[in-house]
Amino acid sequence: LNKDHIETLTSAMGFTLLKAQKGLLNGNGTVEGAIEWLDKHAEDADIDEPIALVPKNAGVAQSYKCNECGKILSSMANLELHANKTGHSDFEESTVAVKPLTAEEKKAKVEEIKALLKAKRAEREEEEKKQNIQSEKARRFMGQEMTKTREEMEREQRKRDAMLRKKEKEAAKRERERLRAELAKDKLERQANKGKLKTALGADGYNPCAIQYDVGGAGDGTSPAPAKKFKADPQKIDEYIKKVSSYRAGGDGQKCLKILLAYVGNVVDKPDEEKFRTINMENKAFKTKVKPFLGAKALLVAVGFKQTEAGDALILKEDADRDTLKETKEKLEKAYASY
Repeated sequence: LNKDHIETLTSAMGFTLLKAQKGLLNGNGTVEGAIEWLDKHAEDADIDEPIALVPKNAGVAQSYKCNECGKILSSMANLELHANKTGHSDFEESTVAVKPLTAEEKKAKVEEIKALLKAKRAEREEEEKKQNIQSEKARRFMGQEMTKTREEMEREQRKRDAMLRKKEKEAAKRERERLRAELAKDKLERQANKGKLKTALGADGYNPCAIQYDVGGAGDGTSPAPAKKFKADPQKIDEYIKKVSSYRAGGDGQKCLKILLAYVGNVVDKPDEEKFRTINMENKAFKTKVKPFLGAKALLVAVGFKQTEAGDALILKEDADRDTLKETKEKLEKAYASY
């Protein structure tokens, strides 16, 4: 055994002489091999037992041989590495000593390993580059697909908006034509009756039989008469609201609903306020936004208002049904919101 190696293991590394000798004997005679062997067999039960003597002519295993390819391996670590790389599994001990590498051979081996690592790294980087390119292509493709989808959705929305505007224009055009026809008919009737108008103009055209609150007599328009009294049916409140809501031109029906909601809502929310129990029929709001529309005054009468003898106001009766007033307020709110 090499005395310098024993000195290194005992003095520098702290191993006992026995362990240093065993390590060199089983580690191919090198410090590295001894340290590797001692590290693996440090816990062996016979690690501190004396080295058994063998005849001088007996062969000592100094390496391992692969029976499949014939390669000589210097240590168990190299054997395991060889087995992992090649898949070989048939090995045996050998008395052939593996010659230690010279400095030049070690340098060449290091350069070979560096070149191998460099090639592996370059291969890995090339693979990562390819993966990055594929990921970028996939990202761009998804972006293009999302853009196409968004553009298609915007295009469809523009089509729907255009169709809606077209329908609105057509509806407005039909309403204008209807109003022109009504006005023309009204003009002809006035000409035929010396400026008098017998019929009432409603949302769906002329309604000769409709109730006219401030027209009496025979209805020929020749002479004024006291206001006609009539009875409104609380069961027809929904019908009255529907009639008012049917006035679509210029939003007149909605304006009427708003005034009716104010009248009814005031007496519901503030029943003790005397001023809300009387509606002035000579008021501009009533004359322009309530009186002209069929069903408006009938609704007020149906919920409990009564016209005065003078015919200039509506007064809430003392026995007006509070539940009917509340229900009517809710119906007016819904009609106004859905107009």
